[in-house]
Amino acid sequence: MSIAAAVKKYVGELGGAFMIGREAKEFGAATGVDGYWGPYTRGRGGVLGDVDADVVVAAFGFFPPKAVRTHWESVPAPAAKVAADYLTACQDFGRRKLADFAHAGRLAELLQPVVDSADAAGAPLFAGWRAMPLAADAPGRVAQLLHVLRELRGGLHLLAVRAQGLTPLQAVLISGSPLNSGADQARWYGWPEPFEDITPDLRKRWEAAEALTDELIAPAFAALDEESGRELVELLKAAHHTAFSRR
Repeated sequence: MSIAAAVKKYVGELGGAFMIGREAKEFGAATGVDGYWGPYTRGRGGVLGDVDADVVVAAFGFFPPKAVRTHWESVPAPAAKVAADYLTACQDFGRRKLADFAHAGRLAELLQPVVDSADAAGAPLFAGWRAMPLAADAPGRVAQLLHVLRELRGGLHLLAVRAQGLTPLQAVLISGSPLNSGADQARWYGWPEPFEDITPDLRKRWEAAEALTDELIAPAFAALDEESGRELVELLKAAHHTAFSRR
């Protein structure tokens, strides 16, 4: 298994967990806008600048355009300010969840060259988040780098999905889990029903898109030698365990 495939679970889950953490809830409340989606959309997309909502739609990819526009325009604060506050929420999540993780400094050292060496083409959110100032402390920096790396995989996955002839909605419907079906995820994102049936052919194409995503992101991990790659996998696994076993 490639490093990219071996770490994607940890990057996806730990890199995105702050978005539903207490710090993000406090961030959302501070915007003065009720609900989850407005602060999330303006916060995550804020690195793109004060752009038209269509630009955010293009970068997010898997969300319905009308919903994105509504959420993006619901938060009146400047995009850069909201993005900076969202970054603080991300870093503070890491400080809370990884406070007792003794290897946070080493994990940040391993993540940094992967993020720095990655090609940003086709991944605008990754490029925007990579340009943000890094946390000085190791737990905050780990959370931030994982978020940035997650944005890289997300952007490349969108390219892979489209290359396989799938629509964003089809990808959402297919990528469900036993705990959260694809249909439930699509509803939460705001996609209108009824939803189409997912055929074996569509599922096969999505699996091909997953494999292609691993291939597209693999060059970033070439910044690590074989030993460092194995160390990254082990430390991410340990950090994931620490974060999700800590309240």
